[in-house]
Amino acid sequence: MTTDSGQMTEPGLKSPDELPFVAPCRDLDSTAPLRWVRAGWLDLTRAPAQSLSYGVAVLGASWAASLVAWQLGGMALLFGIATGFLFIAPLVAIGVYEISRQLERGETPTLAQGLKATRRNMGNELIYALVILVVFLVWARAATMMSVFLPEGAERQWRDFATYLAIGSAVGAVFALITFAASAFSLPMIADRKTDAVTAVVTSINAVLRNKLAMLVWITIILGSLVVGFLTAFLGLVVLMPLLGHAVYHSYRETIDASAWPREE
Repeated sequence: MTTDSGQMTEPGLKSPDELPFVAPCRDLDSTAPLRWVRAGWLDLTRAPAQSLSYGVAVLGASWAASLVAWQLGGMALLFGIATGFLFIAPLVAIGVYEISRQLERGETPTLAQGLKATRRNMGNELIYALVILVVFLVWARAATMMSVFLPEGAERQWRDFATYLAIGSAVGAVFALITFAASAFSLPMIADRKTDAVTAVVTSINAVLRNKLAMLVWITIILGSLVVGFLTAFLGLVVLMPLLGHAVYHSYRETIDASAWPREE
């Protein structure tokens, strides 16, 4: 059952033995991501200090990682680190999901509650983080190997750079799509419900595959936001990261029927 706003109701909880392997999802129209962004912006404006604090933390971490990458590996490793943000961003946004959860319950969000939520789901988060770490390391290694396509010398032309970027983007897209399918709805579900990482990831993949058009629009919005963040030397991420985090939570609430699992308190 759903409310007029599209969010799932809770008709009743089931015992652990009766829980399904995959949480059901609803079919989405192509404009659904726009609703998520609007809802995310509303959450951001209702709790600006709490939300933007995560954006500032991401800004500092991005600058630090970029500095280390540039000193150790130059352009190739820097490119890998920058695109690798796609892999770790959902994990970073767990605190933002908790802000949306508190607003949804009519509470005043606090950073302490966000940190508590992170510790509460540490086991499932570590499982997810381990999987994403493996994917990220493989991608970082692939990005380093693609440095052979990076043009050198004084006579290099823009076409040479275009070839390097095209190859890198194509390889990175494969890793990013796999990560996106696994994380689109899984981490908000882990933060909101007492479920395991495997169920949440399989649920996320199933929902993505069943709503390809809406997910295409959604990932275009995400990628466009990240491009803006990179082009502004990560300054744009101060706002865009928490905005997307709030929107991701609302995407989960509208898409996934997790009412069979008890809510986290």
